[in-house]
Amino acid sequence: MKIEAQWMRGGTSKCWVFEAEHLQEGGTSLDVLLPRLFGSPDPRQIDGVGGATSTTSKAVILHRPVGDDVDVEYTFAQVGIEEAAVDWGSNCGNGSAVVGLYAIEKGWVLPSGDVTRIVTRNTNTNQIIVQRVATPGGALASVPDARMPGVPFPGHPVGLGFQDPGGKTTGALLPTGAATDTITAGGTRWTVSMVDAGAPVVIVRAEELGLDPARYDSWGAGLELQLDTLEQLRRQAAVRMGLAATTAEAARAIPKLAIAAAPEATDQTCDVNVMMLSMGKPHPALAITGSIALTLAARTRGTVLHSITGDAPGSTLRLRTPAGVIETWSQEHNGTLLVGVDRTARTIATTIIHLPEVPGSAVAASLAGATR
Repeated sequence: MKIEAQWMRGGTSKCWVFEAEHLQEGGTSLDVLLPRLFGSPDPRQIDGVGGATSTTSKAVILHRPVGDDVDVEYTFAQVGIEEAAVDWGSNCGNGSAVVGLYAIEKGWVLPSGDVTRIVTRNTNTNQIIVQRVATPGGALASVPDARMPGVPFPGHPVGLGFQDPGGKTTGALLPTGAATDTITAGGTRWTVSMVDAGAPVVIVRAEELGLDPARYDSWGAGLELQLDTLEQLRRQAAVRMGLAATTAEAARAIPKLAIAAAPEATDQTCDVNVMMLSMGKPHPALAITGSIALTLAARTRGTVLHSITGDAPGSTLRLRTPAGVIETWSQEHNGTLLVGVDRTARTIATTIIHLPEVPGSAVAASLAGATR
């Protein structure tokens, strides 16, 4: 079995990009096909194309809609590493950054002016994301030179604007109806904010975890000692947010969990210090969909994050992450709210993936069915 694919970096993630029709040719359910392609279950993913980390075991599946105002539709898949499973429950903002670039490189969208606008729809969340890809002189730069925190080499600049992102997964920006809630986990009562924008996120103060706000560099080690308790908290939040019927059924990818604290008074480089957990481990940078949720949380009175930032952040919010400071932006136009962030992206390789026959029957579900 041979499958066409493109290997791309979007933001601080790497993903394999497929056109939907290429994956459907084999007649195998994507829930079976993708783990086998990536080499799961195996912590090394040694017999597949996965990178053995949550930020490199990702797939983006694209197709061109017909008769719509959207240029490209895409589905994001978080492929399990130690489990032969696929999580379809959320989008990936860093992975989203490859979609517009792919569309231009493949000729699906023709460059127009110095910045080309591509309207995309993520099918996991039904979220419209307006992408702006730099095309100086009406073409992609032959040598891209845009840089961003967390990536040592440059790429093409890509702006991602999430259109009215609140409640795309659960139906409400505050799924429980409250700006803060109390959850008991590990014998401790935690005050959290549960927010759905870009992706569902649970926010907890660093101080409640015994982390020193003034020693951000020590947070990772401190979190490693509390991962089991934080996973209990996250799973209970999944039930409260309506994402799962029981804690045992909670997905690995959502909700995400963010730890936040105010920066030192002398630190003028950011508005808030943040560390996020992804697939049960500290994220090396920040999930971009999570940054959208944090941005709206900062704009919502009564949330944990608003209590840290206050009303100071205006059209931008500066988030310190392990990879550096990420800045998000918000703008309203004709009654529509765009919440966005700037990334970079580039193509690493175009290839044919060779795969033995995959066990399993013919397609158990179409692409739409697999993504629910």
